Amino acid sequence: MANTTFSGPVISDNGFVGAVTGNIAGTVTGNVVATAGYIQLRTATTSQIASATDSVNTTGKVAGTIVFNTTLGTLKISTGSNATSTWVNADGTTAVTPS
Repeated sequence: MANTTFSGPVISDNGFVGAVTGNIAGTVTGNVVATAGYIQLRTATTSQIASATDSVNTTGKVAGTIVFNTTLGTLKISTGSNATSTWVNADGTTAVTPS
């Protein structure tokens, strides 16, 4: 199997097919298919989710972002991209608005 190392942005006009290893950072548009058998979610504590200055609220947060709350063992979904946009439990039962 061949390996290729890229040092800058990778752009494919016709789609990319193949295995990607390591971390992927940046904006992904289109479908992402994981074949390794799992998806790893971002994690944060209850205190981090409630803090508008924590990176969970200031970096990469958009409507639909999912975070695993390690304090409570629940999934939180962001309702917006602002640092103070509300996080709602996946089952809709609890909302947290960072301040």
